[in-house]
Amino acid sequence: MSTKAVQIATDTPDTQPAKVVAQEQVETPLEGFASICNMLVVYLFLTAFIFQNFDIPSASMEKTLLIGDHPLVDRIMLAPPTKWAFFMPYREIHRGDVIVFLKPNPETPDLILVKRAIGIPGDRIHLRNGIVYLNGVAQDEPQAGKPSNDGDPYHAYNPYRDDFPSIAPSTDVGATESWSVEEPSHIQGDDLVVPPGKVFAMGDNRTASLDGRYWGFVPRENILGRPLFLYWSFKTPADQMNKTSIADRVTFTFHELIHIFDQTRWNRTMKVVR
Repeated sequence: MSTKAVQIATDTPDTQPAKVVAQEQVETPLEGFASICNMLVVYLFLTAFIFQNFDIPSASMEKTLLIGDHPLVDRIMLAPPTKWAFFMPYREIHRGDVIVFLKPNPETPDLILVKRAIGIPGDRIHLRNGIVYLNGVAQDEPQAGKPSNDGDPYHAYNPYRDDFPSIAPSTDVGATESWSVEEPSHIQGDDLVVPPGKVFAMGDNRTASLDGRYWGFVPRENILGRPLFLYWSFKTPADQMNKTSIADRVTFTFHELIHIFDQTRWNRTMKVVR
């Protein structure tokens, strides 16, 4: 650490000047680099183990999360508890939690999804005309999309989706092969029963969500965290998620930079996710 002496004159009671030497620290390039590295390590720790930012590419969670929303995800609270970190604020999954998790099937093992936890171990679930019945009780879910007769084929009644699990899953209805084999072992009467160590999750936009009805339960260990709030929301086309080339991504990045002020949804900034 190099230093530079600075002389400061002060008046003493006998009006004789006295020289006071102060030490002003000057950071060397190596020390500056070390400071940047320290900040980078802290940032990587926070984003890898505590918080992580995501973006929402599809409409499966509307009205709760819109395409182009960017939530900050808490990766601590819903993490599997560990004995050595007993002081951490761990808790189990609650019904109604919005969760971020790895999709539980071999076809897309690294795909990260966000859905709402509908059932926890032991719960009995079925749908009738899009209404969720949890342990025999119809649920009041104002945020959930229901089938309708508005002329949109995506919203029209679908017996497999809206009266789940009254029809056996198959690839013909969009279910995965693994779920087609597994689901019958979890049916009791009219209900799907959530097994130990699993969660049943569905999107809030029920008529446009490929969720647990199509690929099954979410293992507890697949759950990465829960969204806390939106730190940014940008108007994004519904087909943007299908544009995966480098050229398309660069083009959209420039579009975001140019329109960051007029196409940011400012009223959603810092909105708490519930």
